[in-house]
This record gives sequence, structure tokens and C-alpha cells, in this order.
Amino acid sequence: MLLNKDFELISQITHVEIIATGSGIRIQPYLNKTYGRGQWRKMKGRAWIRLYSTGEVEYVELHWFQAHGIGIRDMKRKRPLSQD
Repeated sequence: MLLNKDFELISQITHVEIIATGSGIRIQPYLNKTYGRGQWRKMKGRAWIRLYSTGEVEYVELHWFQAHGIGIRDMKRKRPLSQD
């Protein structure tokens, strides 16, 4: 599974949506410089995670950036969600 410095992704990401592309991504120059040029998209979805600090399991909304051939980068948890 994908690893992050704060949490571990322990389920598949569901309810995936594109929330920004192209010039709508304010940090696109950073993404191109750090990870390489690509067709970057800002995405959101939902998944179960395990927090490293407490071991607590949460169902959360996640945001990340992704580009074809580069993959998922800079994943962040945004807010806990109720199970649905």
C-alpha cells in the first residue's frame, strides 16, 4: 500500500474525483520541478488509513496529485468522514 509520513493507506481509494487540472493546479511548477513534467491532476477520494502516531484507524477524505507515468504524489488527509 502507499505510505505517507503520517499515515498508512490500508484500503482501496473509493469515490475518486478530479478536482483540478492544468492551470487550475497552483503548485504545478513545484510538481514539474520535483517529480517531472506531466499532465498533473488534483484528485480526491475516500479510504481507510492507520495513523502512525496513535495506531488509530480512520475513514477519511484524501487529496493528492497524480500524473500519468509518474503516479500518486503528495497525498494528504483532509477530514475524517462517517462511514457510508
